[in-house]
Amino acid sequence: MTHSVLDTNVLVLNRFYMAIRVVNVRRALTLLYRQCAEVISNDEEQFVSYDFDSWCELSRLASTDKQAGEDYLQAVGFELMVPRIVRLTRFDRMPAQTVRFNRKNLFTRDDHRCQYCGKNEPTHKLSLDHVVPRSHGGPTTWENVVCCCLRCNSRKGGRTPKQANMKLLTKPVKPRFHPLWSGPIDDPRYESWKTFVSMPAAS
Repeated sequence: MTHSVLDTNVLVLNRFYMAIRVVNVRRALTLLYRQCAEVISNDEEQFVSYDFDSWCELSRLASTDKQAGEDYLQAVGFELMVPRIVRLTRFDRMPAQTVRFNRKNLFTRDDHRCQYCGKNEPTHKLSLDHVVPRSHGGPTTWENVVCCCLRCNSRKGGRTPKQANMKLLTKPVKPRFHPLWSGPIDDPRYESWKTFVSMPAAS
């Protein structure tokens, strides 16, 4: 259990409260202990910051009345509440985000939903479709490849959507943030992320 909790996600903000990356709990606690970051917690609809000592003290109090969605780690003599958001205290810049183009990230971007019929399918029933087929000179890029169910992929074949009389539900674009950020956002544990991470509008 402890191992799995240590591997869960923590959102990292820069000094200006801009989301810059996701790290695991191990890394977040290291930043906190080294005084390179502070915890940002939602307390009665307000975000409050805590350094390492004050977070430990809050954890001691909160552990006596644990709430749904909270995880704890066993420390010496008390249980330490797992932070969900940390804010760096010495970093201002917004680093360039390069999202690797691969099958997993593209399926995550499209929410495992066929971009032609809208059906949500498990991974083994999905494929990648070049909107403009490679035989027509279409590139393998974020802007030209979409998640597609096997049925629609077979129906479209080596044609463009117009030629196949099919319509894309959404225009494919390169993700603004790392797709992994959109994966766990629906988990109640990461509810507080929504204030800082821009999510794509529902189609």
